[in-house]
Amino acid sequence: MPTTTEPTTDTIGLWNIAAERPELTAVVDPDGTEVSYGELSAKANAYARGLRALGLQTGDAVVVLQPNGVELLAAYFAAVQTGLYVVMVNWHLVAPEVAYIITDSGAKAFLAHERFADVAVAAADEAGVAAEARFAVGSVPGFRRVEELGAGEGDGRPDVRTAGSPMLYTSGTTGRPKGVRRPLTGADPDEVPAASTWFFGIFGLAPFDGHVHLCGSPLYHTAVLNFVAISIQLGHPAVLMDRWDPEEMLRLIERHRVTHSHMVPTQFRRLLALPEDVRARYDVSSLRVMIHGAAPCPQEVKRRMLEWWGPVVTEYYAATEGGGTAISGQEWLRKPGSVGKPWPGSVVKVLDDDGNELPPGEPGTVYMRMGSSTFEYHKDRAKTEQARVGDLFTLGDVGYLDEDGYLYLHDRKNDMIISGGVNIYPAEIENELVLHPKVADVAVFGVPHDDWGEQIKAVVQPAEGVQPSPELTEELLEYARGRLAKFKLPRSVDYVAELPRDPNGKLYKRKLRDPYWQGRERAI
Repeated sequence: MPTTTEPTTDTIGLWNIAAERPELTAVVDPDGTEVSYGELSAKANAYARGLRALGLQTGDAVVVLQPNGVELLAAYFAAVQTGLYVVMVNWHLVAPEVAYIITDSGAKAFLAHERFADVAVAAADEAGVAAEARFAVGSVPGFRRVEELGAGEGDGRPDVRTAGSPMLYTSGTTGRPKGVRRPLTGADPDEVPAASTWFFGIFGLAPFDGHVHLCGSPLYHTAVLNFVAISIQLGHPAVLMDRWDPEEMLRLIERHRVTHSHMVPTQFRRLLALPEDVRARYDVSSLRVMIHGAAPCPQEVKRRMLEWWGPVVTEYYAATEGGGTAISGQEWLRKPGSVGKPWPGSVVKVLDDDGNELPPGEPGTVYMRMGSSTFEYHKDRAKTEQARVGDLFTLGDVGYLDEDGYLYLHDRKNDMIISGGVNIYPAEIENELVLHPKVADVAVFGVPHDDWGEQIKAVVQPAEGVQPSPELTEELLEYARGRLAKFKLPRSVDYVAELPRDPNGKLYKRKLRDPYWQGRERAI
């Protein structure tokens, strides 16, 4: 079990904790190895010295293509103490996509892993990464071993220390991904940003309060990386999973007395699909706050998780660009379906297409702002401006605020179906169909119809052992008839072996929808 301690004065922050209590566990690697604060900070210092020796200056970027592990975290902390932008790349991307991000970000160094050797080599070649700036965990042709990064540059911290920042790339479902690049603050890396302690405070997480974080999703995701990095900075050991598995998660919760994690509804559904005797086998009484977001959660799934784990399931709605809402388990039971009220300092408004604020209960486009925070999409001023109304920005979600200021989401505006002039929100239909025992996953969207403009299509991933058939289609449609109004019913059902979701649960619906619209123009 990771070693924790009681709080002492001025000990938050990786390097401060490493100086005062170097033996404390900072990370549990996926192979079970416990890595101390002293070891993690030393590795981050070596990487930082090496990157500076390569000639990287404040404001330059480094790209990381690695699985969850201590080496990735060392690269992250090296960058954020050296004034660099660090870009964590989705390792599902193919070489040209990785090359685009290397080029677009202007990266001066590329840190890869041997697991992705073929993609790393092809991407580095296409992007023209200098031979001396290629490093790898393990063996990759043409890459130097990462142990050489910073070797021979002395010990201790790098000579120049100033706060860097992650540079996150949007998923790019509607074209090339765009980097969200925030101005560097010039702050001292030893000082944990007040925003970090404030953000964890939203969920009742405080420095050195005995918390242990479990990371089950890839660290290239914004929220996943933030939760792990802040946990380490605040004295919460981070237990890393390489690939998420429901029973393995339960085993790790019991083994390390895990208290908090960041999850997605897909993981909830897979946990609930475990046999009852397997779920009962593990002690999860250590859980205090299990936080979820990134994708809509069907209400029945949320209720069942609250019944199992108790009121520790907390939901939030937020964006890489800043701002958001949160709702505790207790609140959700009073306001089922809500994603909560705005965080302190966050502004959430619902506007019509002309930018006018709408009254409670009336749906429109959701806009947000986080304090005076600013951002821009890297090299894409047009996209930045299209997402804004004044100092507010939108992700394109549709929803409404109730009289008490709680936000309810309908769907993405671009996913909305307009059939016969009626607005239909696919998420509502998906949340019902996914509860059928023969459905593992489902996506609903509009397909062309000559009279109605759009017609409702459901694409279903059958549960394990279930075969697609006309009888299954009729069973699902009959099930839907008892739960949805007639105008919301799918008119047809297609089947796929697996829906295109990323490991954090985000559905790439456009990949399913676009073939049906080939040669046609959508109504919206």
